[in-house]
Amino acid sequence: MQVDFNSDMGESFGAWTIGDGVDTELMTFISSANVATGFHAGDPGTMRRTIEQAKRLGVAIGAHPGFRDLVGFGRRHINSTPQELVDDMLYQLGALRELARVQGVALQHFKPHGALYMHLARDEAAARLLVENLQRLEPDLLLYCMPGSVICKIAEEL
Repeated sequence: MQVDFNSDMGESFGAWTIGDGVDTELMTFISSANVATGFHAGDPGTMRRTIEQAKRLGVAIGAHPGFRDLVGFGRRHINSTPQELVDDMLYQLGALRELARVQGVALQHFKPHGALYMHLARDEAAARLLVENLQRLEPDLLLYCMPGSVICKIAEEL
């Protein structure tokens, strides 16, 4: 049996550093990192540096999109239509994917952050639209979700 030691990473934003130095130390103990993609935390420079470090240490990376909620760190529910949510998630996925691609790194997984993770666990329309889009765009991407949740059931059936 293989166990994936996973952690959220790259959550600094501009002048606000979160986990400054801790990300570097923690990354030596994990096998995969959820990289913040800019809506709840993270910025392009932080994303790039996190990818560089993961590549150097052999840590797999995945997109960690959140609601548009920098002030609340993605822990607040933001009312949006399923299409708006999926558009935002694909935008964030694309940003990380291209920053990784420049460095020759492929994304391993997709794991929504905080309130968005919980929203997709119960909103069938948003979950279905996301899974359908991920299958079309990134069929080999792993989807991290809560066992028994709506999104996991949809991913298993599709």
